[in-house]
Amino acid sequence: MNTPANLHYTKDHEWISIEDGIATVGITDFAQGELGDIVYVEVETLDEKLEISEVFGTVEAVKTVSDLFMPLSGSIIELNESLEDEPELVNEDPYGKGWMIKIKLDDAAQVNELLDSSAYNELIGA
Repeated sequence: MNTPANLHYTKDHEWISIEDGIATVGITDFAQGELGDIVYVEVETLDEKLEISEVFGTVEAVKTVSDLFMPLSGSIIELNESLEDEPELVNEDPYGKGWMIKIKLDDAAQVNELLDSSAYNELIGA
C-alpha cells in the first residue's frame, strides 16, 4: 500500500497536499483499491465554500458510489477536469494525475488535525 510521507490524510481516506495556502485533495491508494475500478467522479461544488466533513462530490466505482468529504474548510477553486474523460486516473495514479480538487484554505491550522502517513497506515492496518 502506497502512503507517501509528505502528505496528510483523513479517516475518510482522502489525502491532502498543501502549498501556499492551497490544498490539493484526492483519495488514497487504499481507498481506490477498496472501491475497485472507478468509472465516474462527480464534483458539483466548484466555487463553493464548504466546511470540514461536508460532502464535496462522489466517486462511482463498478460496485458502489461513495461520498467525498472536505478534509479542510475552504473554497473549491479547481477541479481535475481530466477525470471527466479518464476517471481511471484515480486508480492508476491516485497521488498524481488522479487528484480531484483544489481548495483555498480558510484556516491553515486545521491541517494539524489531519493524520500523518504512519497514523493513516495504523488506521488501515498496513
